[in-house]
Order: sequence, then C-alpha cells, then structure tokens
Amino acid sequence: MKLRRPVVSAYTVPTDAPEADGTLAWDSTTMVIAEVTTGDETGTGWTYGPPTVGDFIRDQLAPLVEGRSALDVPSLHDAMCRSVRNAGRPGIAAGAISAVDIALWDLKARLLELPLARLLGVCRERVPVYGSGGFTTYHDTHLAAQLNGWVHGQRIPRVKIKIGESWGRAVPRDLARVQAARQVIGPEAELYVDANGAYTRKQAVRIGRALAEHGVGWFEEPVSSDDLTGLRLVRDALVCDVTAGEYGYDLPYFARMIAAGSVDCLQIDATRCGGITEFLRAAALAQAHGLEVSTHCAPHAHAAAAASLPNLRHMEWFHDHVRIEDMFFDGALDPMGGTVRPTSGPGHGLTLRTDEVEEYRVG
Repeated sequence: MKLRRPVVSAYTVPTDAPEADGTLAWDSTTMVIAEVTTGDETGTGWTYGPPTVGDFIRDQLAPLVEGRSALDVPSLHDAMCRSVRNAGRPGIAAGAISAVDIALWDLKARLLELPLARLLGVCRERVPVYGSGGFTTYHDTHLAAQLNGWVHGQRIPRVKIKIGESWGRAVPRDLARVQAARQVIGPEAELYVDANGAYTRKQAVRIGRALAEHGVGWFEEPVSSDDLTGLRLVRDALVCDVTAGEYGYDLPYFARMIAAGSVDCLQIDATRCGGITEFLRAAALAQAHGLEVSTHCAPHAHAAAAASLPNLRHMEWFHDHVRIEDMFFDGALDPMGGTVRPTSGPGHGLTLRTDEVEEYRVG
C-alpha cells in the first residue's frame, strides 16, 4: 500500500454576490485539492487558500508522501509537520498539510471499505449544523431571503450573520441588521453574530449588551483572535458565549487560547489546523478543559470527524463553502432539519466532479 505522489489542483469560484465581513471583502473563493492514491483507490482532501498552497504541496510535501504506507497517517502527518520548520507552520504550510492529511484519512477509510466516520468511531449519527452567511454587503431583502431559507425552508434552527461592518464603524447598521434577522427567524431560532475581530474591547462589550436584547447567544471574534486577553475581558463581561479559534494553525495555538480562558466554545478548522489528525487532538484538548467545540467552514471536510466528538456543539454550514462543495462533489450532505448524517459511502463519501469543474481551474 505504497502511496504515489499526490496530485494537486486549484480552482477559483466567483461568489454569487459581493461579500464582506467586518474586516475583509472578497468576490471569489479558491479551493486547493490534494488527491493521494495507492493501487486503485484515491483519497481527496482540500483547503481554502491561494493557489500557492498547491505549489507548496507539490514542492515540499509530495516527496515526503510518495512511497510511504497509506495506512500510517499519524507518521505521515508528523513528517509533514517536521518538514516545515524553516518555512513556518502557520498559513500556507498549514493549509497544505491539512489538505493532504484529509486526503490520507479519506484514502485509509476507502482502503478499509468503511465510511470515515465509522473508521474514526461514531459518537453521534447526526451532526447539528448552523446556517452561516449574512454578509455585511447583503441588502435587507437578500439577508432575509437567506435566513428564511435556512430557518423556514430547511428547518435549520440556528443561524449566524456578519457584523462589525467597516472595522466597527457602522454600529447602527450592525444592530439594525441583527434586529431584522431576529424578526425574520422568529423568537425560537438561535441567532449568532460574527464580528471577525472588528471591534475594540470596550466597543465589543457595549455592542454585546445591545445584542442580548435580541437574544444573541454566540458572539464570534468580538475582538481580534490574537487578543487573547481582550477575548477574556469581553467573555467575562457578557452573558452570551464568546467564541474564536478559526485561525489556529497548530495545537499550541489552541492550548494558548484555552489557557487564557478566552472562549466559551472553541472553533477548529481542519482545513487550516493540520487536517483531521490535528483537529481531533484540538478537540480532545478542549474536552480536557470542559469546553465544547464547533467546526469552522468547509463542512464536508469536517462532518465525519465531527460525528466522532463527544464535546461537539455544532458544525458551520458556511454559504460560500457549501455552494462550492455542492458544485464540486457528488455525495454532498443534506442539512434539512438542522443536521447532517455523514455515514454513507466509503471515506468521506464525496467524489470530485473533475470534468464538470474544469472551467474554474487555475492551477
């Protein structure tokens, strides 16, 4: 079961409307895909980042993978992590490791003729999701249509919108959009917000208290996720949960965030932190400190691993990535009723539609 050299491709997909959050705007999303093969079986993994992530896989990681056992995923993960010492782990290198690691786990499950969720061990048959989007560029009608589709169409009982517009300089509109969101989803659905680090510490506290009037129970990155002390101060001052962690590129990052008491729920992104291998370790670290975890973006890359976690709160059903993963893969999951069931088919259950998505290929 010796691995062949990984095959890498990159695709850029335009957004279906202008998108922005509190600190960034974009009009396209790039997915980098790694495929690892032994014999007649192929595993597929991916991350979201620039095409240079693919170059890093080809130049730095592929020679390490080629010729090694397909079953020894922890050994391969360790070799990749050690190899990037001088390149630097956060950012491009971490995304590259993540894509290859996800592909390796998918391949191993396929070789064993198991759903990846069964290989990892299922703690829950269904994984709860929350609808995520509500970009600051959306006009009121667009926002209402998206929220209505999740809550009243697909019956997803929890949703999240972006606030912190223009680095926190549009607070009246932030609060008006939260109020409008509550009116659309009704009193029973859970309402979350994500400021993407746009506010200052005391500004976040003031806004958090106003959000409580609309029943907001989740305040994501009220200040920069680099400001662990600030997150802790905001967390102590508010009744809603304060969350962060999506920019964790290695296990020590999560250890620092937990030790600082910065969050009520730890967010983990397997497409950034080092793949499923490091995702599971970060979740165990959180559980040891009495914290639940939530997956960040890329829902189909997380679903199988999320099903194995006893301390999972939910999974982010992020508009951009759901749209792309539905376009790119056969076997995409259905969130109707607010949960997905990632236990069908071998591996993670997805098959890349190579020919159909060729028009988006950039590398």
